[in-house]
Amino acid sequence: MRFYGFAVAVGVLSLGACAGGEQKPADTTHVAVDTSTTTNTTTTTTPAGSSTSGAATLAPVTGATKTVNMVGDAKGYRFEPANFTIKQGDAVKFVVVSGGPHNVAFDPATIPADVKGQLDANMGTDKMGELSSNMKMNPGESITVSFGNIKPGQYPYHCTPHLALNMKGVITVQ
Repeated sequence: MRFYGFAVAVGVLSLGACAGGEQKPADTTHVAVDTSTTTNTTTTTTPAGSSTSGAATLAPVTGATKTVNMVGDAKGYRFEPANFTIKQGDAVKFVVVSGGPHNVAFDPATIPADVKGQLDANMGTDKMGELSSNMKMNPGESITVSFGNIKPGQYPYHCTPHLALNMKGVITVQ
């Protein structure tokens, strides 16, 4: 998917470089500009972790990181452990062990509306959609999700390609 985006960008840039045709000579007429007005500008800084657009930004991990293995073998497809409890501010690192491709996804219908944007931002930029990470294929590849700024509650998650095979679990945030 990334390759197609790169190919499109290269194509657009190439076409843009070829476009334009001949250019007219620059106009050498001088124009007087009034510089007597003064403009004051104000610089505003935004604290880290906040946004002026209302969109959530990735919240830092302030606690421990829990590792969860993503497994597909003769016993089936599963997260190990699938159901567990973490504290607000912790992170969960999902690591491919076998049976890929795997991803981590939260069903938007099960996530409270006031948490959805923050949880989505906490999944980072390596995503294929809202509340859904990109696929990881090879053993050792991982996905880390921060639970910073996530309120206590239960957060069901699953692996999209293996949901029908019951590869799912619940993260409880205290």
